[in-house]
Amino acid sequence: MWSLILAAVLVAAPAPQRAPGVVAQERSTVPLIEGSGGYRRPPEAVAQLVSAPPTPRVEFSPDGEWMLEIERPAQPSIEFVNRRMLGLAGMRIDPASNAAFVTGYENGLVLARLDGSARRRVPTRDDVRIIDIGWSQNSTWIGAVTLGDGACKLWVGVAAQPNSAKLISDRVSTVFQMPIWMPDERSLLCTLVPDGRGAEPPAPLRPPGPNVQEASGERTPLRTYQDLLTSAHDAALFEHYGKSQLAVVSADDGTHVNIGRPALIVSATPSPDGTRVLVERLERPYSLSQPWWRFATKLEVWKLDGTLEREIADLPLASEIPIDGVRTGPRMARWKPGEGRTVMWCEALDGGDPKREAAQRDKWMALDLAAGGGPRELFRVEHRARGLTFLSDVQKVVASEYDRDRRWTREICHDLSGAGIGPVVLEDRSVRDRYADPGNVVLTNDESGDRVAVQDGEWIYRAGDGATPDGLLPFLARQNVTTGRSEILWRCQPGVFERVAHLSTSGLTGVGGAEVRPRFLTRRESPTAVPNYVLHDGEGGRRAVTSFTDPQPALRGVTKELLKYQRADGVPLSATLYLPPGHKPGDVHPLLVWAYPLEYNDVSTAGQVDASPSRFTTVSGISHLALLMAGYAILDDATMPVVGDPETMNDTFVEQIVAAAEAAVAAVVERGIADPDRIAVGGHSYGAFMTANLLAHSQLFRAGIARSGAYNRTLTPFGFQSERRTLWEAPQVYYTVSPFLHADTIDEPLLLIHGELDANAGTYPMQSERLFSALQGNGGTARLVMLPGEAHGYRAAESVLHVQAEMIAWLDRYLAPREEGAR
Repeated sequence: MWSLILAAVLVAAPAPQRAPGVVAQERSTVPLIEGSGGYRRPPEAVAQLVSAPPTPRVEFSPDGEWMLEIERPAQPSIEFVNRRMLGLAGMRIDPASNAAFVTGYENGLVLARLDGSARRRVPTRDDVRIIDIGWSQNSTWIGAVTLGDGACKLWVGVAAQPNSAKLISDRVSTVFQMPIWMPDERSLLCTLVPDGRGAEPPAPLRPPGPNVQEASGERTPLRTYQDLLTSAHDAALFEHYGKSQLAVVSADDGTHVNIGRPALIVSATPSPDGTRVLVERLERPYSLSQPWWRFATKLEVWKLDGTLEREIADLPLASEIPIDGVRTGPRMARWKPGEGRTVMWCEALDGGDPKREAAQRDKWMALDLAAGGGPRELFRVEHRARGLTFLSDVQKVVASEYDRDRRWTREICHDLSGAGIGPVVLEDRSVRDRYADPGNVVLTNDESGDRVAVQDGEWIYRAGDGATPDGLLPFLARQNVTTGRSEILWRCQPGVFERVAHLSTSGLTGVGGAEVRPRFLTRRESPTAVPNYVLHDGEGGRRAVTSFTDPQPALRGVTKELLKYQRADGVPLSATLYLPPGHKPGDVHPLLVWAYPLEYNDVSTAGQVDASPSRFTTVSGISHLALLMAGYAILDDATMPVVGDPETMNDTFVEQIVAAAEAAVAAVVERGIADPDRIAVGGHSYGAFMTANLLAHSQLFRAGIARSGAYNRTLTPFGFQSERRTLWEAPQVYYTVSPFLHADTIDEPLLLIHGELDANAGTYPMQSERLFSALQGNGGTARLVMLPGEAHGYRAAESVLHVQAEMIAWLDRYLAPREEGAR
């Protein structure tokens, strides 16, 4: 049974040597370095808060009859996070399990029927590491992938038969993709570690020669990707772990049938009838300056015996893609649902260059393999194609597109049969216009496992967060694909936050009558109610199907409110104000403003509210909200809009974020919550960049916390965030917004935290190291904390506790809280 099988799963990969501790430097006469044993622990109230296991996530079966409650630890150990990793071709590989490197996992399962007739816990050992789990398309089977020794392990079982679970493969490679259920639901398409692969290629004792790169006049602008190949040995390692054997593995007995020869397969999807596989594979030559998704690629259709039926594309190394551009040739290839013979893809009509004038930027193509001819054009889109969503009637498809110039999104429904009316616009709005967001199309599995839109006659269903001036009020709606008309079927009531989690297709008539109200599940929470799942029966009745308890009761003393205010130029702003436990009217607290800048084309969208005061307050990982337990008030997600033309808005980046920060400070001071002399600012990633700029260009804050940021934009010369110009096109902008180049004006204490293995484009760990050196050299006050084994976000329990301790200690030092109730 599931419990016996999964309880026996072991992570056989050897444990790495424990990271000795955090390296911290502080500006003083001699830099202070903490070595072995350097991990710190925050106050116990905070430690308990962030160490509490979170409530489970829930996966509902496609038929809506079962649910899996999936548990995970609050944080993994530093030993797990700091295990051996290979950074190759822009990706990270776990060589011990032949998998894409992960820093989190799940380790607990509860399987239950929604009608309450069955519920059982699946006991698991502490060393179980589940990295993927889910249902087959018809809700019969459950599949789980765990980390193993030399490869991943694949387990399957029939949900209704507890004694059916078994290990069907211990050779699965998940470097590029997880196993996929075949349309017959009796087998899975897997990428396996090839038989007889041999040991990892050893590093040469004698270098074969210099590593050489050459520029020959072509323009090859590229974001600052990390973990690229650096040598022939890197390329050999990439091939060793990336090559896999495509195979169909039986869910009944684990027997497998190989398909073709081992290759660098990055994507393989079965045709809806299960007779073919659409394969994308990489070929040499590789590149030392490009990530793997730009390598030479072949797109092919294979038969199940491994023979090549059709080559769709042979794409060369894509080294000349413009910034924000796309590759030329076929991309986003996929099967047409409901049949096994039609492959679809899109191609650029503008050379992939967003700056080139073009009446239409992309075209969608289709190739009927059975017809024996060439591909035919289906339709064109005015802007850059983003993808296709098929309806249950697969002759209807919704094509989404994006207008880079206006930051605009559009969805249009096309009838591929040619028998219906012309294209119908279903969505047409600014991506920042959250008030006009119609919600996401609700999807379901068809009989083959393809994801298609839930359809009832001419209606599809949408679920969204429902942004309003008073906060988020999620909804379920339906939309007529022949008229574009929408109507709300259900909306969350004020005072709670409840969003759609699953929509059942049972009870739909197929004709979409006005009286039809589908059955659906929601995740419901409020400031005092733990998030739990509720079944709506479609007739107005509702019933809770989970009963999760509060993992962090100490936070119930926290109060919060949606705070609205205005920038000096009239731009509306908002934030969520959190007050610490024990707050009484008249109390003044040291306060932290936490923010992340976003770009907008116009004032009307910049001022929209995208938060809810009705959420259940939880704290996880390195969340700054943990500081509430240390007596700090927090102005969270304080809007920092940068408004203007997308091509030039960063010309006034500094002025706009300073103005927004001034308004935020004025709002909390006027509210009587904070002392203007005891306010700090902080942020992560682009928010860290914002923080350093605010300290460099204003005197609003006493201190700052900047995590995983980029501070010298000359090191990201081909653009950053939404900046479209290069350093050479806008040198003054790059200079003005680089706090590193204004380090001599940062006279407030700044805590810099960074993961030593940050792989995010642009935020090299060197960014924090160089800013710290600049502050130190100019007599500033700063502390640099480098976290071993951590990437852009910090996952290990030891790192999380240390970061919390650092943030609290920093603010305690520079925003020393006064006695409770003092003004």
